[in-house]
Amino acid sequence: MNNNDTHILLFDGVCNLCNGFVKFVIKRDRKAKFQFAALQSESAKEILKKFSLLTDDFESFVYISDGRCYLKSSAALHVAKDLGGFWRLFYIFIIIPKFMRDFLYSLIAKTRYKIFGKRDACMVPAPDMKQRFLP
Repeated sequence: MNNNDTHILLFDGVCNLCNGFVKFVIKRDRKAKFQFAALQSESAKEILKKFSLLTDDFESFVYISDGRCYLKSSAALHVAKDLGGFWRLFYIFIIIPKFMRDFLYSLIAKTRYKIFGKRDACMVPAPDMKQRFLP
């Protein structure tokens, strides 16, 4: 895969909120440009190492786009921008200082299991979506 056209979303595979976000992106990704991997997977760990990120930190999802790595609120906003259409409008929130956006993001991340629940195992993609998920 060419680093200049990648759109990879790494997510906590046991988090119900994170899995819901992945389903949200898949449903709206009409061009099927996004690929996905659970942070717990070997392919995600390789990507995290490439960007010098911890391989056991599941408090943030990670978005790789065009060779750049985004974390926390920046990742969410860049995903919205790259989804295009109406969702691109949410990118306006990038003007809010990162420390403020990430503070709110971290509050949600710390309580997500309590509020949204947790799975016993990582999500298994439906057969028709399997090619969109990295091994």
